[in-house]
Amino acid sequence: MNDPATTPGHSAHQKIDTSVPHSARIWNYWLGGKDNYPVDEEAGDAYTAVFPGIVTIARSSRAFLRRNITHLVAEAGIRQFLDIGTGLPTADNTHEVAQRLAPEARVVYVDNDPMVLAHARALLYSTPEGATAYIDADVLDPDTVLAAAAKTLDLDRPVALILSNILGHVADHDRARSIATRLMDALPSGSHLSVNDGSRGTDPEFERAQDAYNESGAAPYILRTVDEITAYFDGLELVEPGVVPVTLWRPEAGGPAPEPVGEHGGLARKP
Repeated sequence: MNDPATTPGHSAHQKIDTSVPHSARIWNYWLGGKDNYPVDEEAGDAYTAVFPGIVTIARSSRAFLRRNITHLVAEAGIRQFLDIGTGLPTADNTHEVAQRLAPEARVVYVDNDPMVLAHARALLYSTPEGATAYIDADVLDPDTVLAAAAKTLDLDRPVALILSNILGHVADHDRARSIATRLMDALPSGSHLSVNDGSRGTDPEFERAQDAYNESGAAPYILRTVDEITAYFDGLELVEPGVVPVTLWRPEAGGPAPEPVGEHGGLARKP
């Protein structure tokens, strides 16, 4: 297995703050991971006490991503992935899913959290045929992300851009759209955009719980309407079934009938 390449940025030298909860560590806790601290577990438990369904949303989001990547590799022929806001490594990371199907796949992860950086260095190993790299950068600076990604990916060949539960951290929707557009503008025809984010209009209990969390002083995460999430794909060709609750995006056959959740996502191809 090849060691992941790591590009340090400004946050590589920041101290990990264990005194306040962090969204990536809380998400990891809901996914059943162990890379978190008591303060994160307390915040996660407080949230689930108000809205237990958040655990289903977290795990459904992960399953959606896995199905997206499977489609991209097996049906769309994609062999390059740019995963921004990857969060803490857990089960079925992007490179693991992609390289199981295509060992030559190349994956670049981007995050700006020092704890994520430390775990990426330790855990994100590639197949010998492929490559896995980690960029310590911020989604708010897409030009820096693209310049660093070009050291591992060939940006003249199709790339799958993954923005999973990251655009909700951009407070202004117009700015979030501009970031997605800037990133996709730099990628060639045949590239794909995968987006999923918490949504409004499906689960009022989720919306109340998230609004309360945002008012608690923690870093806010903005739930967006389905139309706002769909707008990220403007100018692209949506893959069927379009933007839907993540549980309803090409569910695996043979399982129980999926129920809609307050998280929408989609996948689209750049013409």
